[in-house]
Amino acid sequence: MFISPAYAQTAGGDGGNFFIQLLPLVLIFVVFYFLIIRPQSKKVKEHKAMVEALKRGDRVVTSGGLIGTIQRVVSDREAVLEIADGVRVRIVRQMIAEVMAKTEPVAASANDEKADKAEKKAPSGPTYWEILGVPEGAGQAEVDAAAEKKAGDAAAAEAIDTLKDPVKRKLYARLGHDEYVATIKD
Repeated sequence: MFISPAYAQTAGGDGGNFFIQLLPLVLIFVVFYFLIIRPQSKKVKEHKAMVEALKRGDRVVTSGGLIGTIQRVVSDREAVLEIADGVRVRIVRQMIAEVMAKTEPVAASANDEKADKAEKKAPSGPTYWEILGVPEGAGQAEVDAAAEKKAGDAAAAEAIDTLKDPVKRKLYARLGHDEYVATIKD
């Protein structure tokens, strides 16, 4: 009653009909591939090559919009970026969105290498361990005893606060004196 006899006769198993129905889906996939997937993968490869080619002196823009100059490539994941005179930050290299200007890096002289090593080893001021007069990595009991002796000393207050708190102490040990002090001042 609902199906006409003419329609019922032509509704037989025509095998080519399936491929005709599948053809638009295949065409849609091909269009998506060439218009969306392929350009995105190409862009990802270009970004990866750009990040791997970063050198000291390159002027870059981060994905957060900061503009700065690469001062040092720390590892394959990190770089030190100078965003203002004397203001340096560590940044994950993947967060660099664009290289504005590729510059030839100044050849690092032997003096620069010695200064970098000295900068890493020697803190700008006395370490918190030195302020309290205890050996580096001293136990909590030694730190507590030294803190009692220096309790009234205003210069030792920050050292006492940092070394008595286990979380701050671990962070201080991991970062080192200069980087820790720079971090807490920011």
